[in-house]
Amino acid sequence: MSTKVSIQGYEGSFHQEAARQFFGKEVQVLPCATFREVVKIAQNKKESDGGVMAIENSIAGSILPNYNLLQKSNLRIIGEVYLQIKQNLMVNPGITLEDIREVHSHYMALQQCLEYLDKYNWKLVETEDTALSAKHIHMHKSKHTAAIASKLAAELYGLHVIAPSIHTMKNNYTRFLILQREEQAAIVDKADKASVNFHTDHSKGSLAKVLTTIAEGGINLSKLQSFPIPGSNFKYSFHADMEFDGIEQFYEVIEKIKPLTEEVKIYGVYKNGNTASNS
Repeated sequence: MSTKVSIQGYEGSFHQEAARQFFGKEVQVLPCATFREVVKIAQNKKESDGGVMAIENSIAGSILPNYNLLQKSNLRIIGEVYLQIKQNLMVNPGITLEDIREVHSHYMALQQCLEYLDKYNWKLVETEDTALSAKHIHMHKSKHTAAIASKLAAELYGLHVIAPSIHTMKNNYTRFLILQREEQAAIVDKADKASVNFHTDHSKGSLAKVLTTIAEGGINLSKLQSFPIPGSNFKYSFHADMEFDGIEQFYEVIEKIKPLTEEVKIYGVYKNGNTASNS
């Protein structure tokens, strides 16, 4: 029985590519309109085995609302995928560049490909999703419309990639978190990364003491993101991604920072993702 996970977007989206990269091609995806829905379905053991959720992009930065969704959920991070975002121009079979009059895709995808698109006098039409654009072109058998989406979308909807990798910024990665329910999440073998949320008493130098303790423990802080604590007077909690050599090293540091914080929550201990495999 294949693994079933919730994703944001439609079949053929980059979320599905990330799910396939982590779980394999047999993974079954449950498309969701919003990230809130992704988390809701991922938490329901009757509906899914977990979820895949984008958390940051190397160009656009962090998706801050998703940290908030993670914080309020009972989900744990069991892995991560760094996916290189490759945008491709696709059409129905037999259609040529000369036939194209319109190009449909998500606003961000169009923006990422403007250097290529500016060479042509095509009408650019913004849609809600890259993969959905590909699906519509297939369904309507469009002869004068192209879509910008992933190669997976072209594969799923029987489209021809007429111009591959048309994005301007070639080094564009999105980081996806692999999420499972707390009671289901197994211990990850050879884990070397963890995501943690903490907040201090906000006395002078309290954050500096925590960061010094982490550094002295030999742990690399690959990300530190601050968030306002709702209902507080400009007080903040911090999301930290920590990289380490051994799991014992990580838990030793956690024990040392506990007295320096008011609360520490571990979102997950997992294996560091790798961008090299996508290049």
